Amino acid sequence: MELIALCLIINSLCVASRLAVKPQMETSANTEAIGWNSWNTFKTNFNQSTIEDTASTLVSTGLARAGYNYVVLDEGWQALTRDSHGRQQPNATKFPSGISYLADYVHRLGLKLGIYSDAGIYDCGFYPGSYGFEEVDADTYATWGVDYLKYDNCGGFYANTVSPQERFLTMSYALKNTGRDIFYSLCQWGNQFPWFWADQFSDSYRMSGDIKSSFNSDSSGVCKTAYCLNTGYAGVSVLTMIRKMREISAFQAPGSWADMDMLEIGTGTMTEFEERTHFSFWAALKSPLIIGADITKISSTSLAILLNKEVIAISQDDAGIAPTFLPNISVEGSVQVWAGPLSSQNSKCVILALNYGNNSTDITIPWGQIPTLQNFKSAQLKIRDVWAEQNLKTTGMEIKLLNVSSHQTKLLVLSAIQR
Repeated sequence: MELIALCLIINSLCVASRLAVKPQMETSANTEAIGWNSWNTFKTNFNQSTIEDTASTLVSTGLARAGYNYVVLDEGWQALTRDSHGRQQPNATKFPSGISYLADYVHRLGLKLGIYSDAGIYDCGFYPGSYGFEEVDADTYATWGVDYLKYDNCGGFYANTVSPQERFLTMSYALKNTGRDIFYSLCQWGNQFPWFWADQFSDSYRMSGDIKSSFNSDSSGVCKTAYCLNTGYAGVSVLTMIRKMREISAFQAPGSWADMDMLEIGTGTMTEFEERTHFSFWAALKSPLIIGADITKISSTSLAILLNKEVIAISQDDAGIAPTFLPNISVEGSVQVWAGPLSSQNSKCVILALNYGNNSTDITIPWGQIPTLQNFKSAQLKIRDVWAEQNLKTTGMEIKLLNVSSHQTKLLVLSAIQR
């Protein structure tokens, strides 16, 4: 579909779905926010103090005010066995006050609590999964005051007589039957191409294997495309995650979002340009924005990236449409150009121009190659360079971006000039 057609119809789009009207950053009554997850930094080595410190830091840094409102306990919160009533229970050493206490704590801060389980008999670390206990576990989470469930599929290897779709659907029904609004996030690593089915009963779904804290270096055996049987269970770089989205960005729509996994911004493995590129694409491509760093130790540079209001606004644009990769303007192995419609106020389109080569380069974007711009003259549009915080001038019928550094993305928002 041409971008001009998308821009013309965005104001008439209306897609209703559960909690995920926007990609999990907005804080209004109709949408839900994503904030932080324990896995990237702490794996299973976290406890009550970790969560309390993180929750208070979300508030004190302004991250909560910017929309990062969930505090998600990933794998490692559980005891190794269920209680005498068959219920999951927290590790008493790590969480001596229990999960209800923790939910009350984060709720008093104006935040929400997320928790983790698995659609199999066990989870990835052989803690009890929810297979066969879906209603019991959903009721337990609701009683504790949980607001979000990350639902993994490691244990599917031990419950493989039932399809992932059926097991995920069972938990969806169980959550709805509690009467509590619990955001439902699938973690199935892009297995069986979930963009074709997961939107029927989830609020977000993982479109690939786990992200690696690296801009362009994958672990061994990671598949570069979205449509492959080996989805790259773990070790997918930022650049490969972006590459996979070329094929499926058109599936993004209000109601259920393709999740590109957690943000590695602030983990100390990327340059400032790489972190900006990371955030630009996750926001523009409508992935949930889930911080994976230890925010109690995050640098001021990384924090400023996560707090950038203009980038967050692109994520939360009312149209909910992800940009499209434009191969005719891009140069494989060197430059990627993406463009897509915006609907907020006078904004028309967003353009991302990424130099993923090894050297600085100039990037020229011909006016006529962006379908949305074909009916506009340069004098009719304002071009905002988001990261530079300045407006650009056009040269004739093209946008000329000079000396774009290696791994830098120029994030542009084009708006109509009001006469």
